[in-house]
Amino acid sequence: MAHLVSDDLWAAVEPLLPPDPPKPKGGRPRIDDRAALAGIVFVLRTGCPWRDVPGELGGSGKTCWRRLCAWHAAGVWDRLHRVLLERLSEAHALDWSRAALDASSLPAKRGGSETGPNPTDRGKPGTKRHLVTDRQGTPLGLTLSGANRHDSMMLAPTLDAVPTVRNGRGRPRRRRPRRRPNKLHADKAYDHKRCRQECRARSVTPRIARRGVESSQKLGRHRWVVERTFAWLAQFRHLDVRYERRADINIAFTKLACAIICIRQIRRFCP
Repeated sequence: MAHLVSDDLWAAVEPLLPPDPPKPKGGRPRIDDRAALAGIVFVLRTGCPWRDVPGELGGSGKTCWRRLCAWHAAGVWDRLHRVLLERLSEAHALDWSRAALDASSLPAKRGGSETGPNPTDRGKPGTKRHLVTDRQGTPLGLTLSGANRHDSMMLAPTLDAVPTVRNGRGRPRRRRPRRRPNKLHADKAYDHKRCRQECRARSVTPRIARRGVESSQKLGRHRWVVERTFAWLAQFRHLDVRYERRADINIAFTKLACAIICIRQIRRFCP
């Protein structure tokens, strides 16, 4: 179980979990939360169906699915992401000076909410994952949309999805919490006056590539970090294809993957 749910990940998750529901009439013992989380991470990493979750992890796939839904409804993944970002901020490892934003399309085999015909995949159902990262590639904000939604339409919602992060805990004078980067780098898909206005309305300086001016031969100096983060997300095989009709389940899986990436960033930058 430790190779699926490390001690540092469990230490961050455990205080955020809701209390066990009472059982006045008794019943079977409740499956351990860490075992259920191990089953969820197993599905996330391998991409296997819920029914194939190994029994030695401590519970059935159905139980793990129910626990994932319940924890998402309780806001566990959002709070976990914010807690890990605050830990990076305390160690001065969260770089707000530059952020990068981009989108990535993936097939949605069963359709559902936040899906649409993918113009790059012969109109098959698909969904888009919109992501904004800091200068080091740490995921800050995440949204989903249909694959037929233009990238530029999701710039403002993705920026607004960045949580408020407390800054400078333990210092003599604590800095104000923040949720906005100083600059935002994006590719030519966001080259619209509206996108620049949305950035300035949020006190963010836009650094958006211009159509017909900047070359498309290579990725920008600062935009490559978000592409690398998409590659990190692609290591979780369950995120390669969207099988859930419910968007909240897909977003829960993606936010858990972002939390695991944040844990890796903490190991990398925080001694």
